[in-house]
Amino acid sequence: MKLAIGWKVMAASAALSLGLAVPALAQSDNGATAGQSMNAAGESVENAGSDSVNAAKDAYKGTVTAIRDTKITAKIKTALHEDNATEHSEIHVSTSAGIVTLKGDVASPDVAARAEQVAHNTEGVREVNNKLKVSGATMPD
Repeated sequence: MKLAIGWKVMAASAALSLGLAVPALAQSDNGATAGQSMNAAGESVENAGSDSVNAAKDAYKGTVTAIRDTKITAKIKTALHEDNATEHSEIHVSTSAGIVTLKGDVASPDVAARAEQVAHNTEGVREVNNKLKVSGATMPD
């Protein structure tokens, strides 16, 4: 898997580098020797390749975080649905970088506290922002 990702990163870097090198070579030399122009072009290609690799790494990390957050959200929603205290509540769950936000209306402060506890007990959760509002509505039978 890592090998396949590595080749994709290398191919993207090479394509970007080539695209950036061609305009660099076509620019006027401003009195520079051919060797100086080639050196400058080589440095531009090297910088472009490095920037491409860093951008690919950042995109990979962002994707991993998004997948992790989606898993956390799904686990919490499932746990809230299966919990006797929260199963009849309309609780919206969102996760960003391991920080969970709970929103919605619940029947009592106890239900809000239980939802927060369920979220806190979920693997991968770093923090819980409990924005649940107590509406005082009774739970269905």
